[in-house]
Amino acid sequence: MATIDITGVTKEFRLDRTRTVRALAEFNLSVSRGEFVALIGPSGCGKSTALHLLAALEKPSAGQILIDGLPPEVLGQRHELGIAFQDHALLPWRSVQSNLMLPFQIAGRTPDLDYIRQLIQLVGLVGFEEARPRQLSGGMRQRAAIARSLCLDPKLLLLDEPFGALDAVTRRHLNFELQRIWEQRRPTTLLVTHTVEEAVFLADRVVVMSGRPGTIVRELCVPFARPRSADTMREELFHQLTDELTSSLDRWEDK
Repeated sequence: MATIDITGVTKEFRLDRTRTVRALAEFNLSVSRGEFVALIGPSGCGKSTALHLLAALEKPSAGQILIDGLPPEVLGQRHELGIAFQDHALLPWRSVQSNLMLPFQIAGRTPDLDYIRQLIQLVGLVGFEEARPRQLSGGMRQRAAIARSLCLDPKLLLLDEPFGALDAVTRRHLNFELQRIWEQRRPTTLLVTHTVEEAVFLADRVVVMSGRPGTIVRELCVPFARPRSADTMREELFHQLTDELTSSLDRWEDK
């Protein structure tokens, strides 16, 4: 489990020789070891950019990012980072089991087949070990992608709209599944989502971002005990919190 400290981060992208766009400005965020934080905000506010910086896929234009006191690229070099995106990115010519072997192979390690079998069982894909991605439903592909992100027992798990392309019923089911999976190991987790209910249900803390350039404008500690159930979503307080956060987002969408 890792700690995250993001201090005064600004990120700019060059559009052409004369124009730049500022995605993040004075972005500050601390995440405790083993904490699950959800990041919400209007479209284009820099949520995914923040995750890309943590994954060392981009570098900040200004400011500092430390994970356990070290730059993000160190975590990547140690293969202590797990990532799952909206696009499952499973290799289409590999089976489920073979896709889960890939992180070990990239890290130069012998695949731990016993652990891979445990992960397949954890995400409910027993019986589909040899299936190719095209033979799986969308929800099953995302479960396989989440299992792959856990293969090397990461200290930090980054989830960028992992269920964004799924229908509402499947998405709700996978919210319960993700909570169950996360409870097994409790890696430090940062989830980007457009769905307020998903954020409140899954996270220990919900962080709200402004419109571009993105900065943090509100944080909410979620008061519900774990594990959470469908009954949690029916509580009056759950609806009150989701309404408050939705109102916060609506104010920024209007700007």
